[in-house]
Amino acid sequence: MNISTQATADRKLVVAIRELSASQREQIRAAAAAAGLSVHFFESPQEALPAAREAEVIFADGTALAGAAPALRWMCTPYAGVEPYTAPGVFASPQAVLTNSSGAYGTTIAEHVIQVSLMMLRQNEAYQQVVKKREWIRNLPVRSLKDSRILLLGTGDIGQECAERLRAFGPASLTGVNRSGRHPGGSFDRVLPLADLDALLPETDLLIISLPGTPETYHLINAERQKKLPDESLLVNVGRGSVIHQAALEQELRAGRLFAALDVFETEPIPEQATLWDCPRLLITTHIAGNMSLPYTVKRITELFLENLDRYAQGLPLLRQIDLKKGY
Repeated sequence: MNISTQATADRKLVVAIRELSASQREQIRAAAAAAGLSVHFFESPQEALPAAREAEVIFADGTALAGAAPALRWMCTPYAGVEPYTAPGVFASPQAVLTNSSGAYGTTIAEHVIQVSLMMLRQNEAYQQVVKKREWIRNLPVRSLKDSRILLLGTGDIGQECAERLRAFGPASLTGVNRSGRHPGGSFDRVLPLADLDALLPETDLLIISLPGTPETYHLINAERQKKLPDESLLVNVGRGSVIHQAALEQELRAGRLFAALDVFETEPIPEQATLWDCPRLLITTHIAGNMSLPYTVKRITELFLENLDRYAQGLPLLRQIDLKKGY
């Protein structure tokens, strides 16, 4: 159902983000009018499909919308991940550009990383089992983020937000890794190139992964690299499931050597019959670290879109534009 339309022009902006508040919709409506666009709000991408055919701009997620919009010039996904859009032929319009909402999810994902890291270090799962058995055990060994050697694989918004929060715990070191080794600023002690990854893994107590899913990152943390991590190391993945060789990791967990908290997986949802569900030393969350359930995230998504909408109206290059061949 089309819930709001302002027909100021034949140039159409289609918005299909259910989480937007009334005030955020008003902000978008006003900015669209200033840009000469009529805005049409929908509650879901599927609901917006009929309107996509005439859309010049789409603010929503879904390859179906991209494929149904032959007049599209700009699509902004409210998420950071763009893998589904990189396949050939996704966009019906050859002139369409894609931007994402990278920069909106750092706060919520960084808080998730802190949460699951502490849950593993402080034996939360084991103590939950103690409580379920109505026992009174208080002496399970725990560890701390303080004095831990922490490696952040990915130094973008998420990596930087994680490093800022981790700094308060007094780690022994905070090392970032990216393709170039360029230091983005912030709380990292050092930032090294991806070529140094193999040398860094044996010195890592906590590995945090926030990489996108691209051909370059596919199974980057393979079986060989997992074995380079010290015994009892922790691995947290909030990037893409394809970065880790999942079957190899399950072997390491079942062998009692590593701990892991995974929010993303090679296949989502995890198949009901998958052995991963009952894998020991594994904390599973259902890809919830970076969704839109935190109001602050939706606020930032809206702000980033409005910033680009103003640039679009002025004919300026859009920020956070995706190179569909590279996948980021």
